[in-house]
Amino acid sequence: MESNPLHPFELHPYVTLSLFGLDISLNKAVIMMWVVIALAAGFLYMAGRQRRLVPTRLQSVAEVLVEFIRSMILDTMGEKGLRFFPFVATLFVFILFCNLLGLIPGTYTVTSQIVVTGAFALFVYGLSIVVGFALHGLKFLQILIPPGTPFWLLPLMVPIELVSQLARPLSLAVRLFANMTAGHTILAVLFGMVVSIPLIPVAPAVKIALLVLVALMMASRHRVFAKAGMLGLVSVIWLRWLPFVFTIAINGLEVAIAGIQAYIFTILTCVYLGDAMTLHGHAEGAHEAR
Repeated sequence: MESNPLHPFELHPYVTLSLFGLDISLNKAVIMMWVVIALAAGFLYMAGRQRRLVPTRLQSVAEVLVEFIRSMILDTMGEKGLRFFPFVATLFVFILFCNLLGLIPGTYTVTSQIVVTGAFALFVYGLSIVVGFALHGLKFLQILIPPGTPFWLLPLMVPIELVSQLARPLSLAVRLFANMTAGHTILAVLFGMVVSIPLIPVAPAVKIALLVLVALMMASRHRVFAKAGMLGLVSVIWLRWLPFVFTIAINGLEVAIAGIQAYIFTILTCVYLGDAMTLHGHAEGAHEAR
């Protein structure tokens, strides 16, 4: 068992490179991002290459994915938000593939690096600011004033809303980074425990006696004893692998978390862009955006 469960997250350069004083060395994370881009692009290309009236399985998966992303945009930004469909779809597919491929042993989870999730979050929030000022000009500053706020509460609400706005990219970055890092750390610890836990030594004679007893119970005509024998046989075979099976179950949970975190990051991106378009629900902003 590794002494440091965070060891798999360390990055070491394969090829040391620099550009204008910036470190652009090739490491596992960079290579993994190339792999993710290639696989995601290949998946979408293969799914849309031969569109059929009766879709293939790959085409069906792609259509469900497109409709899912489209519904997210319509629910948060309306029809006008479909202009951001290529960006939102690319973001969702990239994060989803990074999360899922990172579960394969020997690979690397790109989204477990705060610099990656932070870059995504800053770009998303910066895009929402640009969209807001492009659509509304200086009226975009009304986003700091919640609808229906009395005039005398403005000195209190504006600083609160300003802090809330500045916290958006931080929370967006930390949420994805923390979930991916924590999940993989738990898996590493559990698997290390499975490998390091010694098996209880059992004498060969005891094993033979136990198997004979189980066989006799299974051969019994009495239903209760037959079921007990079957349960005993399963226990004898699988008890040794029970911790490993538990680890596999946790890994299955991580697959679900990978999809959920990709969805959360994308839906919050849509919400932030939607707020920039509608000015937090202000009537004038909503009318212009829709």
